[in-house]
Amino acid sequence: MSRRDGGVPLPLLVPAALGTLFLVLPLLGLLVRTPWSDLGTRLTDPAVGQALRLSLVSATLATAVSLVLGVPLAWVLARSRIRGRSVLRALVTVPLVLPPVVGGVALFLVLGRNGIVGTWLDQWFGLTIPFTTTAVVIAETFVAMPFLVISVEGALRAADARFEDAAATLGADRWTTFRRVTLPLVAPGVAAGAVLCWARALGEFGATITFAGNFPGTTQTMPLSVYLALQSDPEAAIVLSLVLLAVSLATLLVLRDRWLGRAEAAP
Repeated sequence: MSRRDGGVPLPLLVPAALGTLFLVLPLLGLLVRTPWSDLGTRLTDPAVGQALRLSLVSATLATAVSLVLGVPLAWVLARSRIRGRSVLRALVTVPLVLPPVVGGVALFLVLGRNGIVGTWLDQWFGLTIPFTTTAVVIAETFVAMPFLVISVEGALRAADARFEDAAATLGADRWTTFRRVTLPLVAPGVAAGAVLCWARALGEFGATITFAGNFPGTTQTMPLSVYLALQSDPEAAIVLSLVLLAVSLATLLVLRDRWLGRAEAAP
């Protein structure tokens, strides 16, 4: 019988407290050093608004692309019986552990003007993707979509397949079953994955600066703006970081009910 008295052994309490301090103190330091007196002035700076607007738009577009591509991919991983699913799953999750700057280099080698696909895009359509806003969206999608895929795949595996079987018994084809039964069943998982995907895209730095560059108004998102401001105006970097911190906290609040629901459902 497991203990549930809430007591924490001292050998666990001490490292747990140190771990909490290690993670929380930098955030507190950010709050303490924030120039609250001129916060409003800095937030209304045109450059800040420009970077924030680009970040919100590009992260939203990256999330939309991830939904269109990632939800079907998650279904293939969770429901289909095709051979090589384990290999496919490993390939899909590689961006989670791949250094973002390496992802940017990989995108450049594929979609750059001399890249595998970029060469044909340039010759046939005159399209050049790197160092454009489109490149920002592509880079963010590359690093963020695995979060959506994993979340939706987990929701699909946890969903009761009997409802889908019942729909098939009543004559619904697979596409109708997916639209009318499966998607409503896993909607909370899709929503949670979309929020995580959006937050990851919003904070993307390495792949973006490598593949899209750092051009104000075109590719300079909030993380890139923080990096640039840190070299010349540390207080501006702190303010921009505070905005990203607020967005991250809001993301956690959005997902709070889902995580608490899982914890309360656990035996």
